Amino acid sequence: MSHAVVNTDNWEEVKAECIKHLPQDVLDYIEATKDEDRSESHLISILHKIQAHYGHLSKERLNAVSQLARIPLTKVTGVATFYHYFRLTPRGKHIINVCMGTACYVKGAEKISQKLIDELGIHFGETTKDGLFTLEAARCVGTCGLAPVIMIDEQVYGPVTPNDIAIILDKYTKQAIKGGGKG
Repeated sequence: MSHAVVNTDNWEEVKAECIKHLPQDVLDYIEATKDEDRSESHLISILHKIQAHYGHLSKERLNAVSQLARIPLTKVTGVATFYHYFRLTPRGKHIINVCMGTACYVKGAEKISQKLIDELGIHFGETTKDGLFTLEAARCVGTCGLAPVIMIDEQVYGPVTPNDIAIILDKYTKQAIKGGGKG
């Protein structure tokens, strides 16, 4: 009776696929730290580097980290989803922050928020299908005298009313059509 030897080690294939999903500086960092005692303590740094490079952490990138750093995928995903700072989906070209601080809230931030939700067709934490806008809530943007305010990228708008929202958004939409830059 003959037994055929079957090679089930496909590490080189897995490694080659994983390398495609990460920038060289992250690959170098993983390589330099993976054999240290408690190498998983570098996980947050690795995820920060990836997010700084790509803007978010995709499933493919999380899997690549798991494989290359030899950290279980459940742990990598758990860290990425636990910390509010990490984003698992791409952000829009323009980030809209609605100030929800006390002054803004009292002066109508909730109505501003609802108008943005209606106009954009997304909720807080989401990005429009065209990738142009991401809607977020801010605790305070420090411009209480202009309340209520929204911030798009670094530009503060205030005081704003629900009627101002379409006009403000239109400025960014027209820029995108022309191929213009931010703001």
